[in-house]
Amino acid sequence: MALVTRQDDNGLAILSLNRPEALNALSPSMFVELNGHVQAIRDQPDEIGVVILRGVGRSFSAGNDLKAIQNGDVPPVPTYQSGTIDMIENLPQPVICAVQGHCYTGALELALSADLIVAGSSAKFCDTHGKWGMSPLWGMSRRLPQRVGVQRAKQMMYSGTPVSGARAVEIGLALECVADDVLLDHVTAMARAFLENSWFTLRADKMLVNQGQNHGHWAALEFERRNSPGRGPEVAERLAAFSKG
Repeated sequence: MALVTRQDDNGLAILSLNRPEALNALSPSMFVELNGHVQAIRDQPDEIGVVILRGVGRSFSAGNDLKAIQNGDVPPVPTYQSGTIDMIENLPQPVICAVQGHCYTGALELALSADLIVAGSSAKFCDTHGKWGMSPLWGMSRRLPQRVGVQRAKQMMYSGTPVSGARAVEIGLALECVADDVLLDHVTAMARAFLENSWFTLRADKMLVNQGQNHGHWAALEFERRNSPGRGPEVAERLAAFSKG
């Protein structure tokens, strides 16, 4: 059985963590499969315009699979999981993460690699590194403060208190919170709306916004001026269609 499945449909790729019996715990083997899918999608910018990342079953993911590691399932290199998460963040395509149920620790670090997080009503976001006497290695200390601010990130990390889907929206961790039974349909409709726009622009927007976060205000403006790819190849076609009205 595949630990991560991929389903393509007219420009949309849906990646599903597929260990529902284990609450989609993130084993090294699962990361190997996820990495392979992400590399393939990265090399298909003209076939895939938007990506959805989700979990099968009642949870997005309960987090890092400590039992798998204890049983000898180890990553190819120590930084494999963090490198895979970085790769997702750096995909040219927008990524939407749909979260229901548990989104704990390593799973939260994985979700934070997405451009947008949409929560189901059952979602619970939590950092439990402190419960096990561990510290972040997959990007929590950078990406969580970027989403919710430094104070809120520290509170989440220090306390290990779960944050509901509705609360996640209030603090900026999630974009929206919807009922679990419509979560996938909702994010799919969102992705379809994105796909109606120029994929060239989607890729340009993501690159400019993400890279701009690495600069101060004026440097970010200069980065945009220097690095915006300008007009895409379908500008004339889209203008003509608008004129016909």
